[in-house]
Amino acid sequence: MAGRLEGKVAFITGAGSGIGAACALRFAEEGAVVAGFDLREEGEEDWHEAQRVAPASSFACGDVRDEAAVRGAIEGAVEAHGGIDIVVNSAGVAGGGPVHLLEADDWDQVMDVNLKGTYLVARHAVPALLARGGGSIVHVASVEGLEGFMGGSVYNASKGGVVLLTKNMAIDYARSGIRVNAVCPGFIETPLFRSVFAHEGARAFQEQIREAHQLGRFGRPIEIANAVLFLASDEASFVTGVALPVDGGYTAGHRFGG
Repeated sequence: MAGRLEGKVAFITGAGSGIGAACALRFAEEGAVVAGFDLREEGEEDWHEAQRVAPASSFACGDVRDEAAVRGAIEGAVEAHGGIDIVVNSAGVAGGGPVHLLEADDWDQVMDVNLKGTYLVARHAVPALLARGGGSIVHVASVEGLEGFMGGSVYNASKGGVVLLTKNMAIDYARSGIRVNAVCPGFIETPLFRSVFAHEGARAFQEQIREAHQLGRFGRPIEIANAVLFLASDEASFVTGVALPVDGGYTAGHRFGG
């Protein structure tokens, strides 16, 4: 039985770890060839498993803030695999703090990776999708792009920008056969998650954040990858411009007792 992405080529940023690596594996399991792009040269177990499942998959090392690297990786994927059908923007960094305590360089780093990096990948990938007659783009945003979070500042602003960029791109490219959607994960157990909660101040309210998810736990990368897979596949052929929370009920509302 053919997979849901059989014959498709997917370009995935942040493919070396966390949600991006989980997406690479799920896509490979569903028949896609994956062109991974990540700042790290060595990917996690999920990425290596994706290469085993789909041996034709490839990996390029680079920074989504570097336009030349992004352009080169996309051109390399097109040359190696004949084109691109799906783009997943999963590369991201954390950061924040009250704005009066946040250095401008820290603001720029988070915005440049999370929002400008998403734009740069889209800028150079869209022509490849147009050449195929259409395709699907999925941006990984965040629940923090849908609502505020104490101290979130620049992270919230960057992911809120990704949500609105998603909607605008959906409008701009719908008639050209390109669907553009976003997933908005809750708090997911990834290397980025663990690095944030490694700080003593963050550990103090980790349990409170866990309880804010109505399912009573943090999410797993595979649970986000499954949602990305749906939006990328033809099963979501009438879905575009959506920012889909995949958050264990985090944005559903508040729980008081019980």
